Amino acid sequence: MDTVLRPDLFAGRSVLVVGGTGGIGGAVAERFGELGAKVTAAGLPSDAPLPTGTKFVQVDISRDGELESVVEELGELHVLVNCAGIIRRKLEYKLDVFAQVVDVNLTGTMRACVASHDLLAASQGCIINIASMLSYFGGPLVPAYSASKGGVVQLTKALAVAYAEDDIRVNAVAPGWIRTDLTAALQDDQEAERRILDRTPLRRWGMPADVADTVAFLASPAAAFITGAVVPVDGGYLAA
Repeated sequence: MDTVLRPDLFAGRSVLVVGGTGGIGGAVAERFGELGAKVTAAGLPSDAPLPTGTKFVQVDISRDGELESVVEELGELHVLVNCAGIIRRKLEYKLDVFAQVVDVNLTGTMRACVASHDLLAASQGCIINIASMLSYFGGPLVPAYSASKGGVVQLTKALAVAYAEDDIRVNAVAPGWIRTDLTAALQDDQEAERRILDRTPLRRWGMPADVADTVAFLASPAAAFITGAVVPVDGGYLAA
């Protein structure tokens, strides 16, 4: 992929991408690898090919202890990216489904942050969480997803304040309509796609690489004085 960032920007740096086996997470893992980082993608198996040089570790972030073991084996860590997420359209009014979505999307993010804290403090590293434009408005078919991603925004701000004393920066990216498997049903629905693009000022779907570049910027020295921020990557959808 083309990038304006220096190819060796993260050389010698260790990056953990939770949920880094496909979609946005896969693009994030690929981008950091292209920028010289040693990348570990933790998550569930995926049919998507892993970027060259990326190490895969199978982890279920809803299970206590699994991610902690992965982090301990890393030995050092400079960047944590929380990309793991699920969505269950039309099913999230069932309380067991609601709880599952919140556990993965929100509690899973907190699990990863807590597990990685000490290594990030040692390296004066950073965390980038993946929120959503649904952090800001209601999704009637996805109450759990909306609530969990709203929680990710507030968690990001709370941890930015708490972790600043350990020189750990914490930021988030809020993607808009991105071409991934999670949005496949909407991409296939011509009417839904028309509504989305009509409201998006840049008049196109976002690509996972659009999000990955923003994540890489937030992890870079260029963002050294940015913490507690949530950056929309949505083609202007929230502004329209």
